[in-house]
Amino acid sequence: MQLVSLDDIRTAADRVRGQVLRTPLLPAPWADTDRPLWLKPESLQAIGAFKLRGAVNALAALDERAGAQGGAAGQGGAAGQGVDGQGVAARPSVVAYSSGNHAQAVACAAQRLGVAAHIVMPENTPQVKVEGTRMYGAEVVLVPVGERESAAYRLVDELGAVLVPPFDHPDIIAGQGTAGLEIGDDLPDVELVLVPISGGGLASGVGTAVKALCPNATVVGVEPELAADAADSLRAGQVVEWPVEDRVRTIADGLRSQPSELTFAHLQAVVDGIVTVTEDEIRDAMRVLATRSRLIAEPSGAVPLAAYLHRSGELPRGRTVVVVSGGNVDRAMLADVLG
Repeated sequence: MQLVSLDDIRTAADRVRGQVLRTPLLPAPWADTDRPLWLKPESLQAIGAFKLRGAVNALAALDERAGAQGGAAGQGGAAGQGVDGQGVAARPSVVAYSSGNHAQAVACAAQRLGVAAHIVMPENTPQVKVEGTRMYGAEVVLVPVGERESAAYRLVDELGAVLVPPFDHPDIIAGQGTAGLEIGDDLPDVELVLVPISGGGLASGVGTAVKALCPNATVVGVEPELAADAADSLRAGQVVEWPVEDRVRTIADGLRSQPSELTFAHLQAVVDGIVTVTEDEIRDAMRVLATRSRLIAEPSGAVPLAAYLHRSGELPRGRTVVVVSGGNVDRAMLADVLG
């Protein structure tokens, strides 16, 4: 299996430049003095999450291939491209499945390209993410939890569309890896990077970039205890599946997916370990981000900081970057967390 390389991530950076925010590293003066901390606030992206990086790269790459092939078939489960009356490759509609942030990212990227987007989302998706997806002109299809993938594939067949998966594709991984590229450029002496893990696309991309640019850095994934399938998988040396009814227990709704064979291969190569955090620790990290750094984070985005705050004994000390992956939190939940 071919893994994404630093060159792939650099190519992605060229594609997404000007389309995604180059988020800063924000120092956290309230952090432990022997564990200097910087926050990578991907919550500041236009759609409120890092997912815009992968979506923009994937759709831009698809557009490039369509133009280069003049209507030849796409890749990675994509349907064939049409050709308009002037012999120009037509842009196919796209389909995505997501609990929210990837949905908004694909909808936003598709709107910019003038492409129709159909997004399959679980019925229990926070309303803020459903509304955000519709805001970009996408058609949202709500389905029972556990059926989003199969429903998406049915739409691909019915519409002759192209599937843009949330993590299981090299273009998505390379796009997410641009965040790691920025970390390596902005803090080349970083010693620890904490990144959330769900399907594994972000950790795969960030880990690949950080390990290439900062070979002495440690990359640690963080999961909720209630959705710790990736931690189990790394221990077992193979993908371990958790029932969907177990994974949906966590408030970190963006971390309820499981790694694919592709992302798991990357995790094995570039992630040094995984720690898990409790639901109360996630809530505490959300409060700390809001009150001490003035950052609104959704539960999934706060998970890495929860590890920094509550799992210090399991982590190496030193200059640390926490990736705050998203900020699309339901208002009622935020009010409850802030109390």
